[in-house]
Order: sequence, then C-alpha cells, then structure tokens
Amino acid sequence: MSLEHKKEGKLELIAQKSFAPYPEMYKVVDYLNRTLKEKDVIFGLTKDKDGKMTISIYET
Repeated sequence: MSLEHKKEGKLELIAQKSFAPYPEMYKVVDYLNRTLKEKDVIFGLTKDKDGKMTISIYET
C-alpha cells in the first residue's frame, strides 16, 4: 500500500470469515484490537439478520 493511500485514512480489507453466533466474540475482537493496534490492523465484527457473525481484518 502506498504512503499516499495511508494518509487518506482508508482501511483495506485483508480477510473475512463468517461463522455461527458466538455471544462473547466481541470480547475477542476487542482484545485483538487493543493488543495489535501498533501493527496497523483493525478487527471488525458484524452480525447479520440471521445471526451469522463475520469477523473482518483491515489494514490501516
């Protein structure tokens, strides 16, 4: 990724994985974000209307 792209503050999706609902997954995502914030990655978590969860990994 170019330095110019990083200056724009955009996130680049690196990976996504969907799985069955896990009620405490938000704690895992929070832990990963706190632990790896210096590594230029951000983790996101979404839950669709059917309850399926998706974790996303972004590069900043």
